[in-house]
Amino acid sequence: MASLTQSTGRVTVVGTLNVDRVWQVAALPRPGQTIIAAQTERQFGGKGANQAVAAGRQGAAVTLIGAVGDDDEGRNYRDYLAQAGIEARYVAVVAGVPTGTAHVYVDAQGENLIVVDRGANARLTVAGLEAVLPVTDVVLVQLECALEAAVDALQQAARAGVRSVLNASPTAAAFPWGQLAIDTVIVNEHECAESFGQPPDVLWAMTETARREFLQARQVRHVVITQGAAPTLHLSAEACHCVPTFPVTPRDTVGAGDMFAGTLAARLAAGADFAAALEHANVAAALSTLALGAQAAMPTRAEVEAAMRRQTPTGH
Repeated sequence: MASLTQSTGRVTVVGTLNVDRVWQVAALPRPGQTIIAAQTERQFGGKGANQAVAAGRQGAAVTLIGAVGDDDEGRNYRDYLAQAGIEARYVAVVAGVPTGTAHVYVDAQGENLIVVDRGANARLTVAGLEAVLPVTDVVLVQLECALEAAVDALQQAARAGVRSVLNASPTAAAFPWGQLAIDTVIVNEHECAESFGQPPDVLWAMTETARREFLQARQVRHVVITQGAAPTLHLSAEACHCVPTFPVTPRDTVGAGDMFAGTLAARLAAGADFAAALEHANVAAALSTLALGAQAAMPTRAEVEAAMRRQTPTGH
């Protein structure tokens, strides 16, 4: 088992903040179907904020660049981030626009369906990123925000020579692959096929030459593909790695992908090698499925360390 280092890196996250309404249901609704929720709950969410909290729980010093509305939910969210130790001075307050919201439906097996209203997130700019880049180790971006803002953040990181991690989720058909230099792209198995036109097993089976050409054509150094309970795949010009997952019985998978991305960014920022960072991210993501909600379920670094000592991951 790779051990977690105690060093702290700095992660700057550019992304969304949503107030989530989580609905617990026996089964996800079919088209035209009306169902009764067993339980509902309001939580702080949004992929940007989720990943910022995840990175912070794993020991990184985190700055979040985002946008909220000038409503009570936006004010409460900024207060919450401050209490969570997230630097939120660059979370803009947009007048006359509501804070983003998401309706999250979770079934008895932990599977989920999410509908998002962007609200203030649609007005996100990366004002402030230039100021923090000199002290940033990793810039972490997702595609839940406006595409222009995500592209701007990645371009600024590349110009400054700062490592960038793009969680290409949700898939954006208009994303300019090949026009941006990106260090690491994280996708799940579905997003892999949607973004790259090939399922994970096809990419995994590529020859070394084909893999190099694939990465060079997209200007990406590393591609990381999560596959739920199946092993995580890592493709680079040098090699392919298959990283075992951590065995759990999930209760709620909402936020697991964000936990993975935030943890990977935090460990890379702290100087961990890719193999160790991926192992830690797999364990953290698995632990986050054991409780309800996204941020509320995210484990601390100490909890990840304890789990890694107790059990040996399984996979092939």
